[in-house]
Amino acid sequence: MRLATLMMAALALLTGAASVAETPAALVAVRNRIESSDYRATGQLVRVDAGGSRTRFAITVEGLWVGGALHTMIEALPAKGAAADKEDEPLRLLLEVRPDGRDSIRIFRPGAAAPRLLPPDRWGDHFLGTVFSYEDLLDPQFFWPKQTLLGDVSFDGRRCDLLQSVPGRLDRTAYSEVRTWLDHSIAYPVHAEKKLRQGGAVKEITYYGLRQSNGVWSATQIEAKMRGQAGSAFWIVKRGSAKAHLDANEFQPGVIGHFEDRP
Repeated sequence: MRLATLMMAALALLTGAASVAETPAALVAVRNRIESSDYRATGQLVRVDAGGSRTRFAITVEGLWVGGALHTMIEALPAKGAAADKEDEPLRLLLEVRPDGRDSIRIFRPGAAAPRLLPPDRWGDHFLGTVFSYEDLLDPQFFWPKQTLLGDVSFDGRRCDLLQSVPGRLDRTAYSEVRTWLDHSIAYPVHAEKKLRQGGAVKEITYYGLRQSNGVWSATQIEAKMRGQAGSAFWIVKRGSAKAHLDANEFQPGVIGHFEDRP
């Protein structure tokens, strides 16, 4: 009986070791970067319609990994001089991503008594009418259970690791698959293709102007577009800090909901 117990224990250890070994090194680097997030960035979100007309929003983003989750606060304001409609009213989002899939998105509006919890079946909705969806702001795919390294490929002259992420049965997502081209030397995305569950359309997201600050890589511009469709969106970072020394209290709903506390 003792021998059988020892053999079972050894088999369990070997199985655990194999599971760790099967995690691609590039994915480990991505997860490590997410789990050390402490940043602030400001810039613009530009909505480009099929006719080429542009609508701009002033954007502030703060992200902090705390309590086993990535907390991200996004504030959007119509750019000065922009024609405002209801869709373009000021708003804030609080997004939480957890490795176990218990993700959430809450929307705050001025004057609202409480934030609105966005149901998962609405995560695919367009954020501010752009190609970016609310789920694109979460980017939960790096914690999905099925991760496969498809090989060493090239994108725009960069050597990349092509990572395929597939959601589990219980994962709440509008996508059936996400493929990410990760720069081989820095494990940072340069391109992603996200396949929608409904209809199979593909969203293409490309990262430009990669730069390093305080040892942390980021992109200065991110473009999103639907393959074969006119129109696009650009997320432009103008300034920020990779080590912002944020406080967990800044991500409390009660704090985020006080619009008058921020300029």
